[in-house]
Amino acid sequence: GADRGDELAATPGAGQHGQRRCAGQPDAVDIGDEVEGPVQADAVRRQRGGLVGAVGEDQGFAGREFWVVVKLGIRRRGGGRRTLEQRANDRYRDNFYQFDVSANLEFGKLLPKKAALSIPVFASYSQSVSTPEYDPYDLDVKLKDKLKTLSGDAKDSVRNNAIEFNSTTTVNFTNVRKNRTSTKAPKIYDISNFDVSYSYLKIKSHTPLIENNEVVKHRYGLGYNFAPKPRYIEPFKRLFRKTKTHWFDLVKDFNFNLIPSQLTFRADVNRQFGAIRPRSVGANKYSIPETYDKYYVFQRDYILRWNLTRSLNFDFTATNNSRIDEPAGRIDTKEKKDTVWRNLAKGGRNTLYNHTASFTYTVPTSKLPLLDWTTVNLRYQATYTWVGASRLAVELGNIIENGQQKEGTVQLDFTRLYQKSKWLKQLDQPSNIEDRAKWRSRITKVKDTLIKKNGQKVVKRRRIVDKSAVPYVSTGEKVFGKLLTSIKQVNVSLSENAHTRLPGYTDSTKYVGQNWKSMAPGVDFILGRQPDTNWLNRAAAKGLITRDTTFNTLVVQSFDQRLTLSAQLEPVKDLNITLNMSKTFNKNYSETFRYIDTSGGINHTFNHLNPYAGGGFDVSYVAFKTLFGKFDPNRVSETFKKFQDYRVIMSERLGKANQYNIVNGQTTPNAEGYYYGYGKYAIDVLIPAFIAAYTGQDPQKVSLIRQNNPNIKSNPFRGIIPKLNWKLDYSGLTRIKGLDKIFTTFTVSHGYTGNLSMNGFTSALLYKDVSRFGYPSFYDTLSKNYIPYFLIPNISIGEQFSPLIGIDMNFTNQLQARVEYAKTRQLSLSLIDYQLSEVRSTELSIGAGYRKRGLKFFNITLPKFLTGKNGGKKLENEINFRLDFKIRDNVTANSRLDQDNNFATGGSRDITISPSIDYFLNNRVNIKLYFDQRRVNPYISSSAPIVNTRAGVQVRISLTQ
Repeated sequence: GADRGDELAATPGAGQHGQRRCAGQPDAVDIGDEVEGPVQADAVRRQRGGLVGAVGEDQGFAGREFWVVVKLGIRRRGGGRRTLEQRANDRYRDNFYQFDVSANLEFGKLLPKKAALSIPVFASYSQSVSTPEYDPYDLDVKLKDKLKTLSGDAKDSVRNNAIEFNSTTTVNFTNVRKNRTSTKAPKIYDISNFDVSYSYLKIKSHTPLIENNEVVKHRYGLGYNFAPKPRYIEPFKRLFRKTKTHWFDLVKDFNFNLIPSQLTFRADVNRQFGAIRPRSVGANKYSIPETYDKYYVFQRDYILRWNLTRSLNFDFTATNNSRIDEPAGRIDTKEKKDTVWRNLAKGGRNTLYNHTASFTYTVPTSKLPLLDWTTVNLRYQATYTWVGASRLAVELGNIIENGQQKEGTVQLDFTRLYQKSKWLKQLDQPSNIEDRAKWRSRITKVKDTLIKKNGQKVVKRRRIVDKSAVPYVSTGEKVFGKLLTSIKQVNVSLSENAHTRLPGYTDSTKYVGQNWKSMAPGVDFILGRQPDTNWLNRAAAKGLITRDTTFNTLVVQSFDQRLTLSAQLEPVKDLNITLNMSKTFNKNYSETFRYIDTSGGINHTFNHLNPYAGGGFDVSYVAFKTLFGKFDPNRVSETFKKFQDYRVIMSERLGKANQYNIVNGQTTPNAEGYYYGYGKYAIDVLIPAFIAAYTGQDPQKVSLIRQNNPNIKSNPFRGIIPKLNWKLDYSGLTRIKGLDKIFTTFTVSHGYTGNLSMNGFTSALLYKDVSRFGYPSFYDTLSKNYIPYFLIPNISIGEQFSPLIGIDMNFTNQLQARVEYAKTRQLSLSLIDYQLSEVRSTELSIGAGYRKRGLKFFNITLPKFLTGKNGGKKLENEINFRLDFKIRDNVTANSRLDQDNNFATGGSRDITISPSIDYFLNNRVNIKLYFDQRRVNPYISSSAPIVNTRAGVQVRISLTQ
């Protein structure tokens, strides 16, 4: 165990407070603790067991002219000691010594106040030495015994090789700058806009196995920031200074700003040199070569923010990374140093550049009296990235990427529009007979008699209008006016995101990511324009794409488009209608664009190989026209028969539209009525026929799928227009005289949600359009159909009336009742096995409840800890009865094309009953009795009936306030 005689006492000097003492165990000391004021070790008693201890000093000197904080720390640990958690064999086998000193200084305080310089400096030095008890090369001999046998340089060499030595030196100058003292407006050339930083770090160590390990890091930083207040110039403001009308606000408030809102530049140079040399151990010692770890990088950051006008803003941020190439090894010759300086003077070799440019614009509709009820915001953001090629494969070229984001939002506040009309404004105000009379008599005609200079009398008529009169609106006019002003608010949002990644780019980057000598890759590209096939061909012709025959990296593009629309309507008071419409389209495209010989000879050309596209499409839709027809899961429905019949119509439309059929003379249908290349199972035929049949549309007018794909933004389903969904709530029945005495609230609700989606579509590798007619030209002899551009595995239509009708009632006697009837249908047509899955469900929900407050319960009193301040009082609280009943029918049926059969594959009738009683003793105690039973009666024999029942008592006690 530890010897209790070992003790280190550290006592502050006179006038100081606090004491640090360690006795017996190292963990009894706060290792590395800092003590304010000078600290001295008053008594150190040591025996064989060992010694540990630590002292620290944190001294500050502050005055008007100088400020500095110095910290000093010393740590020592003797061999043979262990902590309480360690075993006897885990005693330390070395003598450890650590020394730390650091200082924070503000040299700016040494200068006159007029200099206004801030020069913060931090410097530190740390050193640790671990001397082992035994010789690391001869573990049976203690190091001190071996050193006794040596002297001079040999003794110093053995000691130096045995110890573990680490030292760290740090010097930092952070944000050295001149503080601003002038009260005048900042200038672009002010020295206070600049700041300088520098840091130095040196780590040096050696161990019995490492002869030398050193790392030296330098970091240089130069920053500039100029952020003046914008000064808007309004050249026409004085011309309309006395004008009270707002019709000229757009011209009067025209403004522009010639000064950027922010200019920021920062340059950081980071340099590291690391060298490590293992120690040669053994009889045959030899010098092992050094291994180097070094880099020299230069990063420049740019920020430009410019409020061009009060409504138009421009933001630009850019980062350029470059590498200063160095010769191998240590830079210890004049030739090597000159090489480094030349590379540094050039700014290094660019390895990465990226920027983001964005424009935001608020259309000044508020300046136009006829449009001040609208708000239009536009935003455009472009990104560009250039990545340098690896030095091991320069011939494969660089990588460039760009992206664009477009956003537009429109808010139409029709309420503000209606306020412009006195008559419409009066619709929400009560009218009486006095207002009616005053409105009718608001115009008074007056005759004035004037006598001219010649004595002749002249009679003039004029009208006097009573401006205080308000329009009188009758009941019939109010009903008409409410319908006219039913639209209250409309919000529209459209966003598009696109991105392109182009490998194999051979040109460099200069200013803002472009080589202005070759004008590549083009201002349009660095500002986000998405390239198409023609753009790639032109770039290849200019030599901007690598011609290395081993190049095999994909060009990748992506596109995402979202459209949302919502509208709030109130045709009559308390009738709220919400309309929603949405559209989502996303697409990914990739191809290998490379220089290759496809003719078997020496004619190498650039080719677009393995083009591949995929994505998804979803729109809000309406299909309830065929929802309420007669449905039997075991019989083919009339709608499905229409779907089969409409295929002939779609085949005719497509067959006549495809120019290849006309060129090849294939203009007549076959015996079944189908045209060449568009058979009964062609995807182009099935999709519009399915949409027309199950949404109740005219098959001659339903949109066809487009087959051309000129660029990443092309949408083959753009002819499918999204439809409005709706949600309706009416709560005005309680305004009827007599009903207000029965109901506190009576709400009738109705809602419909539907969507059409085609997700997971992909392009066909065999698609051909040799004459660029926009239609397929390759005829598949196996399927006897044209191969379309897009292969769509599935199309689905989902819709639900949720609810079809819903009634929610709250009675004046605390009774509650709710009735809802919902209907749902989900259609999924597989275009692989030509099978339609139809899932239908109906649900009836009935709920009732009753709440009784002030219920006395057998004069029972509760303990005070459960009732707080009300402890000891008689129990008088609330009980809530609830009964919910739900019955749901759902069935799944499958239909196969041309097989004239329909069969149920699943379904059941679910009945759920859930009565419950909640008794609230107070806000902390609640007792609930509940019963919940669900019966599932399947419609198919392969499933068994299921009954789930839960019942019990639940007590909830809250012990917190």
